[in-house]
Amino acid sequence: MKIKAFKAWRPVADKVAMVASVPYDVVDTVQAAELAAGNVDSFLHVVRAEIDLPEGTNPYSDAVYAQAKANLKRLMDDGVLVRETEPSLYLYSQQMGDHVQFGIVATCHVEDYETGKIKIHEKTRRVKEEDRIRYVDTQNANTGPVFLAYRDSKKINHVVDAVKATEPLYKFTAVDGVTHTVWKFADPSVLEKAFAKIPATYVADGHHRSASAVKVAQMRRAANPNHTGEEPYNYFLAVLFPESELKIMAYNRVILALPGTENEFFQALESKFAVEPNGIAKPRKAGEICMYMKGTWSTLTPKHWPDATDPVATLDVSILQNDVLAPILGIADPRESNDIDFIGGIKGTKELEKWVDDGRAVLAFSMYPTSMEQLFSVADAGMLMPPKSTWFEPKLRSGLLVNTLD
Repeated sequence: MKIKAFKAWRPVADKVAMVASVPYDVVDTVQAAELAAGNVDSFLHVVRAEIDLPEGTNPYSDAVYAQAKANLKRLMDDGVLVRETEPSLYLYSQQMGDHVQFGIVATCHVEDYETGKIKIHEKTRRVKEEDRIRYVDTQNANTGPVFLAYRDSKKINHVVDAVKATEPLYKFTAVDGVTHTVWKFADPSVLEKAFAKIPATYVADGHHRSASAVKVAQMRRAANPNHTGEEPYNYFLAVLFPESELKIMAYNRVILALPGTENEFFQALESKFAVEPNGIAKPRKAGEICMYMKGTWSTLTPKHWPDATDPVATLDVSILQNDVLAPILGIADPRESNDIDFIGGIKGTKELEKWVDDGRAVLAFSMYPTSMEQLFSVADAGMLMPPKSTWFEPKLRSGLLVNTLD
């Protein structure tokens, strides 16, 4: 892996808690506006700039990209964000309850993505990828990092442990109760050399951000007759975490409409699964799926198991997709269907019950979390998971460290 120190733009210490925001893709426009209300320094004004434009503004309109650029420039011009004088690498920790994870903030080279050293496990949606391409190109910056995972390294762990004992640049607790801490490494070259021995990293979260960074680099490469591969546009912002510290939560599903009658649905379901109404809301092990319908939780167990040598087919989300969503509910492509929605496991099973009990959905599926080893196995095989297979918590804050492409 090729990582590199960068000259970050970062908040002044007394503004960091005000600036740092949730990622753009975990809130909608209304939620972003509520979170940023009364806070002109919130980075949501950069990553969800439509909140500063008239209600109903298309988030993909020219005005939104221009507003985002202007808002980032204002934070820089007003001294809310200041730029480092020297390239640096950073350690970023997040504590959510008893769970703590430590990631290294760096820039990664797009060639590692192009050659498969940065491995993916999900497809991107064209409209979202095009949005991120335009956003990065207009901003000339990576404002939100890609979340990468790597297999544990004793050498890297040793360097990380040493910096934990030093004074952090920032430490604050966000409104959601997650504590964020950032340190700076004194000598970036030690980690740059250590990562040169890491054979691959894996996109845990940020498939659209990584794909768009590569596309922007390719555009600028084609326009530069003197391209060398070391220009700033060849690098994108990432946080790299060791696999042992990461926590994947379930990514649950709610079904908004049935294609036929309830009786037809149950007949088809019982042909493929043993259905046990037992009140259990969370699967107890891999291979179980819990379903909530008409006030009752049932556990579904497949009657026939997929090929154990296929790392995608054996995923619980694949079993649901291949045996229920596509053949019974007619949801062949969950990315394009209007009959399904996805609920991150952080919201718990009560959220699924609420959707069904309120009439927003007709039924819900509670999933067993995908494991890191399953993610690695799928990516190593060059295969892709069904969409929304993994939900990582805690989420990386945007605005803590910004990488500009100059």
